[in-house]
This record gives sequence, C-alpha cells and structure tokens, in this order.
Amino acid sequence: MTQPFHPYEEITFQEFVLFTKTHSKQLEANLNIYLNLEPSISEADRKFTDMLLHSFFRLLTHSNIESIDEDYASYLDTWLQSQLSILNRNSFNLFQLIFEKSLIALMIQIRHNRMITILMFVLSMFTYLVHSYNNWVNEDITGTTKKNLHENRKLKRLQLLDKLNKLLIRSSGVQDLAYIFKKCEEYFHYKRCVFYAYVPWSNQFYGVIGAELPKVQSMKGQFTEQNSVFSSKKPIYLKNPKNYVKEEHIKLFNLSSVIFIPITHQNQLFGWITFDQLGEEFDCSKDELDLLEQVGKRLGLFFSRKVEEVAKTSELHLTERESMILGLLADGYDNKKIGGLLFLSEHTVRDYVSILMTKLKAKNRTQVVASAFRLGLLN
Repeated sequence: MTQPFHPYEEITFQEFVLFTKTHSKQLEANLNIYLNLEPSISEADRKFTDMLLHSFFRLLTHSNIESIDEDYASYLDTWLQSQLSILNRNSFNLFQLIFEKSLIALMIQIRHNRMITILMFVLSMFTYLVHSYNNWVNEDITGTTKKNLHENRKLKRLQLLDKLNKLLIRSSGVQDLAYIFKKCEEYFHYKRCVFYAYVPWSNQFYGVIGAELPKVQSMKGQFTEQNSVFSSKKPIYLKNPKNYVKEEHIKLFNLSSVIFIPITHQNQLFGWITFDQLGEEFDCSKDELDLLEQVGKRLGLFFSRKVEEVAKTSELHLTERESMILGLLADGYDNKKIGGLLFLSEHTVRDYVSILMTKLKAKNRTQVVASAFRLGLLN
C-alpha cells in the first residue's frame, strides 16, 4: 500500500533571506566551525571554499529585501558569475556541503519548526546553482570536441598574452599607461577600460585613467574587506552590478555588465582595472576570467619594474618637505593635521599643496596623489 503524499509549505527567496539575516551571527559561526572541522579539505580547497561561503553569506545577509523579486534566478546567476574565477567542481561541492551542514545545525540549535520547508528551498536553490554552473563551464561538451575547444582557447590565450607582453616591453614607463589600457580594450574586445590606483598609506583607491577622465578621477573611496569587488584577489565578473556597485556610480558610468581585475605582483596590490561595453550587457566565461587574471599579473610585474625606474629617472624634483607633505596627502590628512604634524601653519601647508599642484599639473588634492602615483613618486 502506497503512503499518502504530504505536501510541504513553500517559502519565497525573500523569506529565506529574512531568515538568514535574523540568525546571521549563529549561521556565520557555524560556517567557520564546519569549514575548519572538515578533515578531507586541503588548504587550497579550504581557502577557495571559505571565499565562496563568505561571499554567499554576504549576498544573503546584505541584500535589500524589498528589492528582491520572486524570481531569484537572476540574483543567483549574478553571484555565481562573480565567483567563476575561483569556482571548480571540488570547491563548489564543499561549499554546498558546508553551507547545508551549517544551516541544519542552526535550525536544530534554535528548534526551528519549519526545517523541512527551508531545507527543500535550499535544495531547490542549489539545484539551480549546479545547473547554472554546468552551463557556464560547458560541462555538456565531451570527448574530442571538448579537447579541441580547450586547445583552441589555450592557443588564443597565449597569443593574446604574447601581444600584451610585447606591448609592455616596448613601453617606456608608467606615463604610457593610458596607451596601454587603450590597447587592452582593443586586444580583449571591450569598449572601456578604467584604472583605479590603490594607495596603501591611506588604504584608499582613486580613479586615474579612462575615458571621460573627470568622471574617472571623481571616483575615490576607502578600501574595506566588506567591499567584495575590491577585496577579491581574483577577477570578478558582474553581469548585473546592482548589488555590488553603488547606484550613483552605475548611473555615472552607465554601467551594465563589468569585470574587475586586480593588478598585483608578489602580494603587492597596485590597483584594479575594469572592462565593460559602455552600458551593454555581456557574458564572460571562466576561461576568459582566467585570461584576464594573467593580464592583471603581467600589469603588476610591469608596475613593479617601471615605478622603480621612473622614481630614479624622473626629472621632476620635489624638496624633502614637499615629499613629506605629498606622503601625508596620500595618507588622507587635511591641511590642519599636516600642519600639526610638521609644525607648520595651515597657510604654509596650503602654499605647499599649491606648489605640488603646479609641479604635478593637478587641479586638486586627489589629482596630486593620482599624478604622483603615475610618476612613481608614490609606490
């Protein structure tokens, strides 16, 4: 005799987000515990799984509930695409396992009376993520076709990196950056490339190079670990940047899809470049993100060499006092604070800042720091 089917109550994505927000502290603690207790995880897998877990946790706990549609597929797709550069089959499976373990433990801890309802929703959500992930990494392509496709992509990737290498070797220094980034648009088939410099003293980023320069140079902010775009050490692709980039910045640049690529060398961060299609939505594969990660590393090597060369050979001369004030400007200090540190009046500091603006051909304090970075006066 067959058992009767008992339908379970369904919940919406909004309700699930509200549940995770309400119990965020306990859920986050569980994620950390289960990640560190899992015996079969290598250190490399643990690192990538940790990045996935905390990125997904942030997605759920920092979302504006009112803006979430009932159809959450595009919401999950945007998150998944932003993680393509670190995703692989193993880290994805571990991510799902630990998230589900942590969630079940949470519901047992709080004696939640809708456990089946939430678990069925989570299973449905992960089923969609797995299906979407398979589509993005071309899991359906097998045999000879897959091998040929992989070899063709590898050859094309090597050819593009070779072109970039030759361009960087020919370039005389950081004064060629505008030309380099323009050529990157051409090589990688994007309509806009913008460079944001990172200033370690003040832990800030500044827009430095790109089309519509006044808009680019108006971009500045504090670097924080909570900013998933700038805190990632891997390229991030956002098909829809809405939940990751401020609304005013999306409007300012008419942003649709966008890719963020860190420029690094030997754990030193120089900044980021972004690629986009001037308001047009586009797709990006995992292979493409792997290629762009190499672009960021090659630019990082170029910066590490050329900044030293420019610092040694630049004809621009700053006095010791001007150099000190430039360093404090990069740290974010105002005139009053700089005066107090150097035992100078605000009026005298203002004069020094004016001199720096003249020497660096800058219109404001932000441009002083940006120009100094380009010229190698700030590392």
